[in-house]
Order: sequence, then C-alpha cells, then structure tokens
Amino acid sequence: MAKSLLIMKAILFAAGLGTRLQPFTLHHPKALAVVNGKTLLERNILYLQKHSIYDVIVNVHHFANQILETIEINKGWGSNISISDERDEVLETGGGLKKAAWYFENEPDFVIMNVDMLTDMSLSNAIQQHQHTNPIATLAVTNRISSRYFLFNNQNLLCGWRNTKTGEEKGPFTKTNFNSETPLKPLAFSGIHIVNTDIFKHIHQEGKFSIVDVYLEVCQHSPIQSFDHSDSLLIDVGKPESLLKAAEMFA
Repeated sequence: MAKSLLIMKAILFAAGLGTRLQPFTLHHPKALAVVNGKTLLERNILYLQKHSIYDVIVNVHHFANQILETIEINKGWGSNISISDERDEVLETGGGLKKAAWYFENEPDFVIMNVDMLTDMSLSNAIQQHQHTNPIATLAVTNRISSRYFLFNNQNLLCGWRNTKTGEEKGPFTKTNFNSETPLKPLAFSGIHIVNTDIFKHIHQEGKFSIVDVYLEVCQHSPIQSFDHSDSLLIDVGKPESLLKAAEMFA
C-alpha cells in the first residue's frame, strides 16, 4: 500500500539574494516577486496544497522580515508555515537543508522546492514514483536547454553533473572517470526534489554548501533517480523578463 501523501512536509528555499532579479531584489526578497497578483511564495504554497502538503518550512535571509510579515498577514494562505532563520548567513541549498533538518524528524520523506520555480508538474506523481521505487532522492528534471545538467544512465539513476559553459564535470560515473559505452543523458534540474530523510546521515559538510555536491557523493552508494516531466509547464523566475513570461504561462 502506498504511503499517504497527506503527512508529507516540504521546505521552500527562499533565502537567496536573487541578484538576477534586480532591481526588484534591491529592496525586496525574490520570494515576494509578483506574477499575476500573487507572489512566488504564495504560488508555491498553493501549489504544495494542491498535492496535499500543508506543513512547510521556509528558509529566509534576504529581506527576511518582509517574508515573515507577508506570511503572518496572509495566515500562511491556510498552511502551517515554519521559518528557518538564516539572517546571520545564507547557507545555500545544502547548508539550508541541514539547518532545517529538525523539522523533518520522524518523517520518512519530504519535498524540497526552490521558491523561484513555477510549474504545473504533477508533484503527486513524482511522490508516488519516489515511494514506489524508494531511492534516497528523486530529482525533477526536464529535457531543456541549460548550462548545467544532471547526468543519468539508462536506468534513470544519477551518475554525474556537467557545466556546458566551462566543460566541468563532477560525479563518480562521468565520461572523464568512468568507462561506459552507454552515453549518459543530460537533463536540466527543476529545483524540485523528493528526499528520504536518510539523506541527513550522509551530509558531512558544514556551513555553506550545495545539495548538488551531497547528491554527487551519495549516488556512489545509494540510488538517486530522475522524474522527467518534460511535458509540464516550467519556468525559472530569476530575471525581470521571466516575470513577464511567467505571467503569460500561469494565471
């Protein structure tokens, strides 16, 4: 029997400086950028609710007080929202997740989302796949043009990472350090992950670090799989022009 999706919790990464979204982020956090009358934060809280997730922790750093006030005024839009305070130092995705580990105690799995990504992907389908196949993490990806890719084998398991601008590759099974006749498939990350809480046993880094580096270490001994949702709407709302495009895509 599949696990109930109702008990799952999520973390929304909202602590970043949002430098690509200037001038808006000179005075506001990127989480409060508006698309058709709703902030990115509200949109992703409501998105999680559509998939029965009402318990969310939001990490904050840049203009943190504005986020706290917005959540309070709107009563969390009906969700139970906790805060992971990174006002002293922004910790990036890995460090931010480690700081919020307490929130997921006794949970089997949880969801991670970047607040500046909008999608209509079926998160429920991704969760069901994750719970059925039971990897340590499931990464939402699409077949789109990007400068950075996760690399997967023909079993949809993570093998590495590539930066096409610099030619840099990381990971245990990339072409530079693993002799394989089967080429690895590059897929662009959507900023959405479903993760087993066992991941915290494998995070040895301290301070500020990326969750990508954690995954590239963990995939050497534990499966991390892809969830390809290339048929879904997806936009990284990271630049002023992408706000206009998002407004056309999402009502």
